[in-house]
Amino acid sequence: MSQLKKPKFWKPGDAAPGSGLEEERGSGREREATTIVYNPHKSLSIEQQRQKLPIFHVRNHILYLVEKYQTVVIVGSTGCGKSTQIPQYLLEAGWGAEGHVIGITQPRRVAAVTVGSRIAEERGVLLGSEVGYLIRFDDCTDPAETRVKCMTDGMLIREIMQDPLLTKYSVLMLDEAHERSLYTDIILGLVRKIQMKRSDLRVIVASATLDAEEIKDFFNRNDSEDPSKDTAAILSIEGRAYPVDIHYTLDPVPDYIKATVETICKIHRHEKPGDVLAFLTGMDEVNKVTSMLIEEAKQLLKDKDAMRMKIVPMHGSLPASEQMKVFERTPKNCRKIVVATNIAETSITINGIVYIVDCGFVKIKTYHPQTGIESLVVVPVSQASANQRAGRAGRVRSGKAYRLYTEADYEKLSANTIPEMSRSDLAPVILQLKALGIANVLRFHFLSAPPAQNMVRGLELLYALGALDDVGNLTSPIGLRMAEFPLTPMFAKMLLVSGEFGCSEEAVTVAAMSQIQNVFVSPSGQKHTADRLRKRFAVEEGDHVSLVNTYRAYVKYGSSKAWCHQNLLNYKGLLRATEIRGQLTRLLKRFNIPMISCGGKYFGQDGKPVGSSGQVGKPVGPSGQVGKLGSSGQVGMPVGPSGQVGMSVGPSGQVGMPVGPSGQVGMPVGPSGQLGMLVGPSGQVGKPVGSSGQVGMPVGPSGQVGMPVGPSGQIGMQVGPSGQVGMPVGPSGQVGMPVGPSGQVGMQVGPVGS
Repeated sequence: MSQLKKPKFWKPGDAAPGSGLEEERGSGREREATTIVYNPHKSLSIEQQRQKLPIFHVRNHILYLVEKYQTVVIVGSTGCGKSTQIPQYLLEAGWGAEGHVIGITQPRRVAAVTVGSRIAEERGVLLGSEVGYLIRFDDCTDPAETRVKCMTDGMLIREIMQDPLLTKYSVLMLDEAHERSLYTDIILGLVRKIQMKRSDLRVIVASATLDAEEIKDFFNRNDSEDPSKDTAAILSIEGRAYPVDIHYTLDPVPDYIKATVETICKIHRHEKPGDVLAFLTGMDEVNKVTSMLIEEAKQLLKDKDAMRMKIVPMHGSLPASEQMKVFERTPKNCRKIVVATNIAETSITINGIVYIVDCGFVKIKTYHPQTGIESLVVVPVSQASANQRAGRAGRVRSGKAYRLYTEADYEKLSANTIPEMSRSDLAPVILQLKALGIANVLRFHFLSAPPAQNMVRGLELLYALGALDDVGNLTSPIGLRMAEFPLTPMFAKMLLVSGEFGCSEEAVTVAAMSQIQNVFVSPSGQKHTADRLRKRFAVEEGDHVSLVNTYRAYVKYGSSKAWCHQNLLNYKGLLRATEIRGQLTRLLKRFNIPMISCGGKYFGQDGKPVGSSGQVGKPVGPSGQVGKLGSSGQVGMPVGPSGQVGMSVGPSGQVGMPVGPSGQVGMPVGPSGQLGMLVGPSGQVGKPVGSSGQVGMPVGPSGQVGMPVGPSGQIGMQVGPSGQVGMPVGPSGQVGMPVGPSGQVGMQVGPVGS
């Protein structure tokens, strides 16, 4: 940690610090996230900027409630300053004194780093000293100095594993709780248990839109009717909201994409000036509507007096520079139209929005317990989401919200979005809870109980992987070690047993590369080029081996940015994969798992390794030799240079019970592979064998078995070199009667057939 005390400089030409974080694969929420922060008061000093925030006016109220109540639920709109200001108010009030730490959790990695960086900037300290962040595969904190620690909710669970009562934390702030991510729900349950043992631990639950009463009731342990004994309180710092008129369609629309474009065009032609925000489900739909609106905007150019349209797309996959365009001031005689996913619902606040077009659908991650597959599904929004979207129109002045569904359909919508806990794979959750010592996970106090099917499926998977024993307890060491890996249980088990299969180097590469969202990039207009370049790395054996090939090529070419650009590979993603791979390798070494490479060989159908010629069984050497691996592959049951199997062999396969070059085991063979008794170099010793490998009786040069034969293969009694001795035979093999040179049957014949 000592290196954190001195500044580290960013070398020109290298990737920016932390730039690879966005490349990691995340949940559906991670993909919806934005990495940008819009600051309208950028020109003011830091102190003036802080005083301009809406939350500044309730600073003393927050400190009073934290002092009096164990849990405070704070509801405030996006951009009011909750995430960055509350930790500083607590630090100024002395909650970070005497070695205590103020913890802030975020559901996303990028948000944790961004909030940490902003607080450090406002405090005028170096990130990693007084203010630090802790995310998966990246710890930028100092155990002695850090007083404000921003982390992902998954990392707080790991902190609880090390320190079950969180003794060093004085205040925990759970930010963005409205997202109800999987780990947020677990933390709410865990913190509630910790508070029973630690009455001095304060918890702040902050959110943009939240059923605050539900959270308050969850944490409130006052069983009496006396409100003065409450242990939880609510503080609302909502900004001023103007009235919003809601408009519904008379009939359901058959195509909401087409209806969105038509509604925007009608607003543009008939309504007063004011910007429009349209909500759609995903990036493809955003791009489609944007291109359709651009065509409409071109038609408006023909009319010189008509108001212009400025169309701006907005989704989590856009680069930060493109995302910032939504905040730019709208030119005169122009209407800004923002086409966005649900990223604009809570994550960001766009000024000037007066009209909302709501398609009524959202894309969420779901889990199917029967198949064990997670997928992104388009579903109707909840009433809470629909109201949140409509509220975006009332920030500047009275606005209008156009919902592309009927009022009757709105009444049928669910009240709240289904929490992620109810639509996720629960195997990682159960593993973490078991590691925390919560044996009966079924009785754990969840804010929203998950479906029984998902819970059963998670328990079955962990039992199959060997993490749980017959009575459902965590196994030692495999289960405990799996819980320590910051990966899903399947990846953790793969890494832990990779040493036994002799392929831990490749397994750790697969695990690291699988954490990256997009290894290959497909720039617009270069799809065919991207497909062609991808085939350079692709193999029939599947995507995992293709990822190993890609990583090895990246390392072989010196981790070159130019090479990645040339091959349309994600340079930042590969950088991040290299960091993750290093972390996982260190973890494997801590568990004494040998780092072995299988040398590029792959496995047969029965799971046993195979050599380059396909021999199945023992591990293989660099040239495909079968046997127990030594430096050249020959230790134990050694093998010959061409992969012969059997007892000990010399360089040509002749020592001990030798084997033939085609791999015949057991009986000794000649140089051409004949089976039989011991043979000399031409096959003459013992009972010789024919060139085609017939065993037992002597044979002629064409391989006839049984009676002795002549040089041309005639069958009969023993014959001389020309076939004349004994009972001769004819050239066509007739036995018995003597024959002439042309095959005539008759008396004995001489050498010339007379």
